[in-house]
Amino acid sequence: MTQSIQLKRAPEVQYLLRVGDTALILAQRLAEWCGHAPVLEEDIALANMALDLVGQSRALLTHAGALEGAGHDEDQLAFLRDERDYFNATIAELPRGDFAFTVLRNLIVATWAKLLWEGLQASSDTEVSAIAGKAVKEARYHQQHAADWVVRLADGTAESRRRIDDALAAVWRFSAELFECDAVDTAAHAAGLGPSFADLREPWLAEMTAVFDEAGLIMPKDTSFRSTGTRGVHSEHMGFILAEMQHLQRSYPGGVW
Repeated sequence: MTQSIQLKRAPEVQYLLRVGDTALILAQRLAEWCGHAPVLEEDIALANMALDLVGQSRALLTHAGALEGAGHDEDQLAFLRDERDYFNATIAELPRGDFAFTVLRNLIVATWAKLLWEGLQASSDTEVSAIAGKAVKEARYHQQHAADWVVRLADGTAESRRRIDDALAAVWRFSAELFECDAVDTAAHAAGLGPSFADLREPWLAEMTAVFDEAGLIMPKDTSFRSTGTRGVHSEHMGFILAEMQHLQRSYPGGVW
């Protein structure tokens, strides 16, 4: 059995892993819709968005590995870490749910990602800036796609409205983690690597409010609950994702096509 790699957790590495891991794990969840979406067009759209997120993750994991300086490539970082060494936001690992849950989660994460990528275009790290220049275009599409569906479902039938209301009640409390600030965030921001996650909250709320107003949805009140995936403490769902993701690499170490 392949042994797990050991990370050197410099702030800039962990900052990039928080973004790259969130993209990677959300891509896994979106890929679960392949062959199961409500219409063929959405089957293709969700699969393509998953591929966009994998591409973003590959670029960030590759660069994080280079900054870490321990010889870890994108595949090792994607497939050979233990659960506590993944730093994705918990919202990305929540079960797929129904289509309403999926598009609402996509709206929450894509709006955050778009704002983050916009900020990362000004990164002091030229490689990160270049990655952001491409990724921001993808995030804008993801956000618009999700926003259109949230409005359609909220303004559709009684059943579609019930489903989007249920999704909002289930997922909203996990959004606060996207804006948590700690020593990693502070150090990366001070070094010019990227924006502080806390600084993204107000513009994110403004854009989410615009969509909710159009959809006739009421913004839930803040709660004291905070998920902790970005610190490596995950929900019970994360282990099941990793078991599926890592099966081939751990069963056939170093295997290539």
